Amino acid sequence: MIETHAHLYAEKFDEDRSEMLSRAEEAGVEKFYMPNIDHESIEPMLEVEDKYPHTVATMGVHPSSIEKHFEKQLYEVEDWLNKRKFVAIGEIGLDFYWDKSLMEEQKEALKIQIGLAKQHQVPIILHCRDSFQDTYEIVKEMKDENLKGVFHCFSGTAEDAQKVIDLDFYIGIGGIVTFKNGGLAEHISKIDVNRMVLETDAPYLAPTPKRGKRNEPAYLELIAQKIADLKRMPKEELISVTSTNAKALFS
Repeated sequence: MIETHAHLYAEKFDEDRSEMLSRAEEAGVEKFYMPNIDHESIEPMLEVEDKYPHTVATMGVHPSSIEKHFEKQLYEVEDWLNKRKFVAIGEIGLDFYWDKSLMEEQKEALKIQIGLAKQHQVPIILHCRDSFQDTYEIVKEMKDENLKGVFHCFSGTAEDAQKVIDLDFYIGIGGIVTFKNGGLAEHISKIDVNRMVLETDAPYLAPTPKRGKRNEPAYLELIAQKIADLKRMPKEELISVTSTNAKALFS
């Protein structure tokens, strides 16, 4: 399995990070992609990447971290992109769940970071909480042959998923698919498995039956099993397909 979205540098893992990664590897996770959040997460993220094999850092500013005057934040992202290679720009996007006062700033920051991804020819990792249509419209407007990516933490309908697929993007499926009232499970059978990638969003959104506890990449197996059951296919085949997809996404 390939973990396409986990915040392994989070403070919630400070006490047992090595053990947590060992559990994930024992469960069959072979690679871990870490989306950045803001300027404070860069150093701990790069420390994890340096210390643990098979962990990979990405670079970007999470929409909930976008400030009124966000230009300095994006200058730092651009500076890091010029210092070294990153496999993706992320986690970027729009989040209108907590606060709608900076909607326009979030949209502008998203457009700038998409531009950086196209410039550096790397994919984007999109966060779109309560903002799928706005995020989709911006990506569609800016889409060209140099832009690809993943709609992380997908929780929409089969119709929404088809919009993502039509953009030649991937769909990140996490713990929500296991939630009794999450709304995603009923649509999985209609979503093309060839455009799915697996993620946990650890330490957040632990899947059932771990819901309410700290999430970790070892639980990717629970997500894979649930999707396989819904798709009526062997779990091993589901894992093989989604891992191939993840490799194509991150090249």
